[in-house]
Amino acid sequence: MATANPTVFLLMVNGQVESAQFPEFDDLYCKYCFVYGQDWAPTSGLEEGISQITSKSADVQHSLVWNFPIDITFKSTNPFGWPQIVISVYGPDVFGNDVVRGYGAVHVPFIPGRHKRTIPMFVPESTSKLQKLTSWFMGRRPEYTDPKLIAQGEGREAAVSITASNNSGKRDYHRFCPEIFVPRNHLTRKHLTLGRALQNM
Repeated sequence: MATANPTVFLLMVNGQVESAQFPEFDDLYCKYCFVYGQDWAPTSGLEEGISQITSKSADVQHSLVWNFPIDITFKSTNPFGWPQIVISVYGPDVFGNDVVRGYGAVHVPFIPGRHKRTIPMFVPESTSKLQKLTSWFMGRRPEYTDPKLIAQGEGREAAVSITASNNSGKRDYHRFCPEIFVPRNHLTRKHLTLGRALQNM
């Protein structure tokens, strides 16, 4: 039974990381995690996960299809620190070592309705040619010790992308937050696609 004066609002997110296009790579898997502000707390579902390894499809696009499910509910009293999903993609190098193939992040959509997001992906680069050569021989490419740092960065150049879709909803949001309008934007590069559907509860 719902209370007359709720003390928090809820944000429900469910869906999937659908696919990616990494033209140069095959046999990849992805990890996801959520980053959110201090006033936010997960109430149910998984904050992070790891997918199965997938190979390129036989069609013209050569997509890597995961259809990896996401399902989580957050509660908060404040929209500051709105949740973001951070996705990391890994795969084998020529020596069979798992190395990072891309990082990307996107906010959970603010507006109710069905959404599909394409997330630009990037990888950190070595600062010198010597470090690049050494890391290639050692099988240890530059990567973040904590992928959640991706949610804080700006101005990165993306080379590939991923696609994901999910459903989410808000409950009692209007009691704590003004209406927020975010224009739809699109990114045209190699990408990860993240699809989301948001529905008012």
